[in-house]
Order: sequence, then structure tokens, then C-alpha cells
Amino acid sequence: MTKKKIIISLSVVVIVIVAVIGFNYVLHGGARDLSSEDSAFCMNSKNLIDEYAANVEGCNKKYLDKAIAIAGTVTSINGKEVILDNSIICNLKDADATIKENQSITLKGRLVGYDDLMGEIKLDQCFKAQ
Repeated sequence: MTKKKIIISLSVVVIVIVAVIGFNYVLHGGARDLSSEDSAFCMNSKNLIDEYAANVEGCNKKYLDKAIAIAGTVTSINGKEVILDNSIICNLKDADATIKENQSITLKGRLVGYDDLMGEIKLDQCFKAQ
């Protein structure tokens, strides 16, 4: 193999590795410890739902990728997924057996998006706030 082919092959391998690492970082949002972060916002679920219904773009700029604490009523539990007031989907970092349906609770997590088709707000890395 010529020196030129070796350099091109190594360059392609490095680019692929960087692309995979970058994709993984974007997909999983990087490693954050929300339990050590202060909540950027504390609110009840109804207010957040109403605010998103009124202005999705403004809310995305305000809340997206921020640590927020949301108080609401648990309407459904499916493994590590807790749904507050039928509209806020919280993916728990670790399963929590103390969370029960119809319980008033405050969960803290990172807001990752809003599904305007379903009208759902999504959070990840959630846990029960104290």
C-alpha cells in the first residue's frame, strides 16, 4: 500500500469514529447529574401544558435542555415511564416503586421536547424531587 492510501484510510477511520461519538452524544444528551443541579424552573404541570399550547417555539427556547421540577398527578406508570396529567411523559433515570397512580408528586428532569401532534411534553433523566 502506498503512503497516500494509508493516510486516506486512517482519515476515513478517524472521521467515522468522531461521527459515531458525536451522534451518541447528541442522541443521549451527554452525561449530566441533574440531582446536583438546581432546577431552572419549578412549576405545576397544568401551567407548563398551557404555556406550550400557547407558544411552542417560545417554550422550546425557554425550557429545552433545562433541568425543571414539575408538580402534577401521576396518571400512568409503565416501568420507568411516568405520565403526569396525561400530557407530560417523564422517563425515570431509575425505577421508583414509591411512585403510585393518582399520587400528587414533583418530578425533576431535563425537558427534551414537545410532541405537538400528541400534545405531549417529554422529559428524561427524571427522579422524584424532595
